[in-house]
Amino acid sequence: MEIRRFADSDWPGVWDVWHEVVAAGESYDNAPDSTEADARGHWLPAPPWEQWVAAEDGTVLGTYKIGPNKNALGAHVANASFMVSSRARGRGLGRTLGEHCLDRGRALGYSAMQFNAVVSTNTVAVRLWRSLGFIIVGTVPDGFQSTRHGLVDFHIMHRYL
Repeated sequence: MEIRRFADSDWPGVWDVWHEVVAAGESYDNAPDSTEADARGHWLPAPPWEQWVAAEDGTVLGTYKIGPNKNALGAHVANASFMVSSRARGRGLGRTLGEHCLDRGRALGYSAMQFNAVVSTNTVAVRLWRSLGFIIVGTVPDGFQSTRHGLVDFHIMHRYL
């Protein structure tokens, strides 16, 4: 498995992963029927944001993006988002991408990382982020409309780098 910076030629693979994850309606607040143009605009914001992919034999199996959580006086805290294809789940790719992202955040000079909306029913993600040192600093009751569970909480998670 290779983790490398996103290149334009990776977009079809990233779109496949993005569409699969978002269409499920369980972990991202994007519309499940989002268009490819919507996805591209969401996943590829301008610098200082960076996008990374995990690929195996030329196939994108996961991706993350990292950038400032807020503007100006809040830009010392990073934000990141992650997606892993169902073809790679259970293989530790989420952890590998998470560790890579934490290292990248330190290299970019961020002092902390914050995730703004980790859906409470996404227990695999909550468990992973806790195991990587994140704590829940807040919970928004009924803040996410899961396609399977209805209204569920989402967590704001944070850790120092």
